[in-house]
Amino acid sequence: MPHRHRHHRAVGAAVAATAALLVAGLSGSASAGTAPAGSAPTAAETLRTDAAPPALLKAMQRDLGIDRRQAERRLVNEAEAGATAGRLRAALGGDFAGAWVRGAESGTLTVATTDAGDVAAIEARGAEAKVVRHSLADLDAAKARLDTAAAGLNTADAPVWYVDTRTNTVVVEAIRPAAARSLLTAAGVDGSLAHVKNRTERPRTFYDLRGGEAYYINNSSRCSIGFPITKGTQQGFATAGHCGRAGSSTTGANRVAQGTFQGSIFPGRDMAWVATNSSWTATPYVLGAGGQNVQVTGSTASPVGASVCRSGSTTGWHCGTVTQLNTSVTYQEGTISPVTRTTVCAEPGDSGGSFISGSQAQGVTSGGSGDCRTGGETFFQPINALLQNYGLTLKTTGGDDGGGDDGGGDDGGGDDGGEEPGGTWAAGTVYQPGDTVTYGGATFRCLQGHQAYAGWEPPNVPALWQRV
Repeated sequence: MPHRHRHHRAVGAAVAATAALLVAGLSGSASAGTAPAGSAPTAAETLRTDAAPPALLKAMQRDLGIDRRQAERRLVNEAEAGATAGRLRAALGGDFAGAWVRGAESGTLTVATTDAGDVAAIEARGAEAKVVRHSLADLDAAKARLDTAAAGLNTADAPVWYVDTRTNTVVVEAIRPAAARSLLTAAGVDGSLAHVKNRTERPRTFYDLRGGEAYYINNSSRCSIGFPITKGTQQGFATAGHCGRAGSSTTGANRVAQGTFQGSIFPGRDMAWVATNSSWTATPYVLGAGGQNVQVTGSTASPVGASVCRSGSTTGWHCGTVTQLNTSVTYQEGTISPVTRTTVCAEPGDSGGSFISGSQAQGVTSGGSGDCRTGGETFFQPINALLQNYGLTLKTTGGDDGGGDDGGGDDGGGDDGGEEPGGTWAAGTVYQPGDTVTYGGATFRCLQGHQAYAGWEPPNVPALWQRV
């Protein structure tokens, strides 16, 4: 049909227009992540994969069964894959059906589409193409219907559901299959879109009670700091909502008075932030193995299949991979959505702690199942949504954190969040894929979710922004 022809011409033009930005990371080239003098920075350079500390690389080696070179290559490839997937998502439009990486070094990027006519454009980008039945938009819409239906049901026996791009389905994991069928029926989700999987354990919040250090709530339960943040001149940290309610007091691992919860959401979301007193200073670090500092340089979200590491006050450093992004999970206290599901283990007291991929903040530990002796799974609340909701600015090693006042929002307790994306590009704003901004008289489209910082202006970071 005519509109399909126009679509493919547009895809081809988009690929041709950005051919100079093809990544080297997926090819295994020794030059991956290194840009010629005077050229735009690669995605790996933008995301500072070279800043990954030895302790993080060591934990990746241990938990992913790879060597140091593979760990380093993996971080480069994952950064480049995210940028490539972002460009293809923009080019394919409604045909786009998701993307994921695989292999010990995340050397293979697969991009799914609903139209076989897109295959050549995907392969021209160095990615593998997979033609599927359902678009990502269709899957996300079905998942949203499940979320709505779950609000009126008891989903304790069907506690986890998510969009699985690799199987092109919405998956419901259930202890009792009948509970999954009830949820699907109530949501009106067609059987061709859904898949039911059995599970034996109920996820729980790691509540027992630095990023990763311990803190105590009301001199009682213990959780872990997610990421240090600022809100204007106020310093503090992001953590999980189930750790404390607004007004709850906190003390540090040293039991010294620390701060007060300013906002907290749980269930529904699992996000909160604590404003600290003048005795505490926000730093751009997460506590790594052996007490080493792991620097945080941004918050670009990693794709499915990417490596991710977690720091918590009970079990320390552990690593794994991202399995699904758009996930809902039911705990005893209620349903949380959307969270990111991972293969990383955690235990009580790790709640609220940091999830980081390379040097990019990913989220705060929510809950999961299993433990770090026998293995398990963990869900995290994505950090960008938390930052946007409360108008917070992530503390990073870039020097200028993007202008602490640009995040917007109220004085800390509300859910009205940060400044809305769009309009003129602004440091401190959280942008999602597809958002458009103007900068220097030109229009740019966001390719990967992130919080903007000075130095990350759209023309400077082609891994994050595409000129349109």
